[in-house]
Amino acid sequence: MQALHDIIEFRTSPEIRKRLEEYSIPRVFKAGDVIQRENAYVKAIPIVSYGNIKVMRTDDEGREILLYYIKAGESCIMSFLGGMYNDTSKIKAIAEEDTEILFIPASKMVPLIKEFPEWLEYIFRLYHKRFEELLEIVNSLAFKKMDERLLSLIKTKCSLTDNNTITVTHELLANELGTARVVVSRLLKQMEEEGIVKLGRNKITLVG
Repeated sequence: MQALHDIIEFRTSPEIRKRLEEYSIPRVFKAGDVIQRENAYVKAIPIVSYGNIKVMRTDDEGREILLYYIKAGESCIMSFLGGMYNDTSKIKAIAEEDTEILFIPASKMVPLIKEFPEWLEYIFRLYHKRFEELLEIVNSLAFKKMDERLLSLIKTKCSLTDNNTITVTHELLANELGTARVVVSRLLKQMEEEGIVKLGRNKITLVG
């Protein structure tokens, strides 16, 4: 397990780092594991040690859409709110790759905020970042064509893994974009013909 001061991206005092390390419960998840289910009560706040988490939203008909990713050093603002107010989760969190998470019991959130102002600063910074990401999702849904959204998602996944080749199915991409698999397959074929990507068996390589 990495030390918290090595992964949390905000100014911390030795005191709060010690307290967080004291409270944290590390768990490792495999790629594809569901970490948080929708409508389940939030009992602990996750801080990603390594790996990535994708946060999804599901509608009443079971269709999903990707909201944002949680990277190393980050947490989930939805979990903060759910944990602090003893509410249920409004999102589903899934490990994008093998991921270690440090769970802080929700019962420790208010005491931490009262004792350490920088913890509240961390929450506000996360809130600001997630708000901007959700605005981008709204902008993408409203103004971008599906091919633009698909290419953006592929680039994001490549950036997360620091690799131009990603292992992913067309169906998974379709689920994250909230569209049909046949639409994604058709668009990927067009992108390959245009020299934007190279397709393999459950693999996509971003060209250039």
